[in-house]
Amino acid sequence: MGLRTKTALVIAGTAGIVATLIGFLVHHLTAQDQQRGAARAADAQLVEAANAYASGIDKGALVNPGDLPAELRRTVTERPVRATLLQDHDRFGKPVMWAATRSGDDILAVRRSYAPQARTLADLDRALLISGGLVTALGSVLGAVAAARVGQRITASARTAQRIADGDLTDRVEPRGKDEIARLGTAVNTMADALSARLEAERRVTADIAHELRTPVAGLVTAVGLLPPGRPTELVRGGVGTMRNLVEDILEVARLDVPGIEQAQRDEVLLSELARQVVATTGVDVQLRVHSDAKVATDRRRVERILVNLITNARRHGAPPVSVDVDGAVIRVRDHGTGFPADLLAQGPQRFRTGARERGGGTGLGLTIVDGQARVLGVRVSYENPPGGGAQATLDLTPSDTPRHATEPID
Repeated sequence: MGLRTKTALVIAGTAGIVATLIGFLVHHLTAQDQQRGAARAADAQLVEAANAYASGIDKGALVNPGDLPAELRRTVTERPVRATLLQDHDRFGKPVMWAATRSGDDILAVRRSYAPQARTLADLDRALLISGGLVTALGSVLGAVAAARVGQRITASARTAQRIADGDLTDRVEPRGKDEIARLGTAVNTMADALSARLEAERRVTADIAHELRTPVAGLVTAVGLLPPGRPTELVRGGVGTMRNLVEDILEVARLDVPGIEQAQRDEVLLSELARQVVATTGVDVQLRVHSDAKVATDRRRVERILVNLITNARRHGAPPVSVDVDGAVIRVRDHGTGFPADLLAQGPQRFRTGARERGGGTGLGLTIVDGQARVLGVRVSYENPPGGGAQATLDLTPSDTPRHATEPID
């Protein structure tokens, strides 16, 4: 049950409780007032009838009535007083107001029908029930409107926070007013500013280190070329090559982290042909299957970079066979190893983290670059451990018309 529904139900329930309490109070006070009025009228009639009876005149007084309620009979028998009693129903099933007193050895009484008051009270109860229902319905409507308004503002903040979490650090909430929801929007913006500043500082440090390393690494590559052939030279050349690739990867990640620097150069690409070329250049034993082909307007170089990294990751951290499936605008790369670690499936690729130890070693930048290039292309890469074992990465090149939101107001 969502917040909107809960808020609407609370407001409707409150309106219903208030309407019930007011109705009960009105009913109780009206019933008391009616009973006091009827008792006074019956008592006045009894006084007049008793005086007439004492003078030998018949004014309608009932002498020792057999249907006099026992409670009222005991009251006037024990003490010489006048008393009244409302009888819910007489022998005819009608409500009656009694008044009685003692005159010598006799009991004098009068009875008045209480049916008019009972009908009036029943009509009042129906009116209270209808008005209470209307008030509750109105409260429900107003509660739904108020809850929808509050829900929209909270949802706007939640959507913005989610886009920030997804990497759009330029997104902001536009808070309006001074209530708690506006303060929530301000807090989201403050969080985004702090996060953006930290990531920018981290990116600059990483980029500066990579730039500083680039020149000496280039010198090492040149120096290795001058070494005599042999096993030691091959080991040094391999280590220097790994270092050079790492520096280039770090620089690429730093560029991808800055919005707007990397721009996709799009042209028409036949995905089956592109996949065949990538598989051929990787030098990895890969099973390529084309289920259906498609032409997509995309940046060929960036798609190649994504596929090369996915295939390399599958070969390095997974187990054969490695397969690439082209299905229209969707390309799937799968291995048959231990699968992606749980934290990668939950949080996505994290730089300098390779996940589970059983997935092997590495710097953890390959999938980070994949996600960065996918953001530049405006496409989606998803990761899963399919049934049957292994790990599968899916590149969906389907064009997306969903716009990016820069600011979302909440008011």
